[in-house]
Amino acid sequence: MTILIVAATKDEILPSIPLLEKRNIPYLITGVGMVATAYHLGQELLKNKYDLILNVGIAGAFGNNKNIGDVIYISKDSIAELGAEDGQQFLSLEELGFGTSSWSGVIPSNIVLDLPQAEAISVNTIHGNEKSILKIRNRLPQIEIESMEGAAVYYVASLENTAAIQVRAISNYVKKRNKTTWNIPLAIENLNLWLQNFIENQYTTIY
Repeated sequence: MTILIVAATKDEILPSIPLLEKRNIPYLITGVGMVATAYHLGQELLKNKYDLILNVGIAGAFGNNKNIGDVIYISKDSIAELGAEDGQQFLSLEELGFGTSSWSGVIPSNIVLDLPQAEAISVNTIHGNEKSILKIRNRLPQIEIESMEGAAVYYVASLENTAAIQVRAISNYVKKRNKTTWNIPLAIENLNLWLQNFIENQYTTIY
């Protein structure tokens, strides 16, 4: 099985890079956001084919059902802003008849993910305004996680018929911006502990 690790920033996987290089596992740093992610992942898949794309990174959590530092499998991801406004109503791409704005992860049959799972949205602007947070939660009450890249990974993977898994560690709660309440180091630590365990105990045994 060939695998590609995808992250928006190098810092998010920095603790795992020595292991990835030791195991000759390629990784791709796309830059922040869906546009950069779609472009760079698309370019990589033009050159190389993989059995699995593993997207990892940190994320924000809506509400208090998740703890800071929790590592979560994102079962489904949506582009929250893809659609149109009609007065006070938001019309999704599906409602407009122009396709889909949501994609699901695909876990290969020989991989077991012993992680809690949640649905996520990918956004161009991280929510930090109480009114906009309430609005998106009312429109998409099932959503628990927010990032800036995940849906793009699932989108590209679906077009390429490639299995894709997205795993996120919670660094903050989605609320009015207050960085003193964030814990990015803990999220990165826990994310990389999971990634290294996955590489050593699952990927290595099925490679």
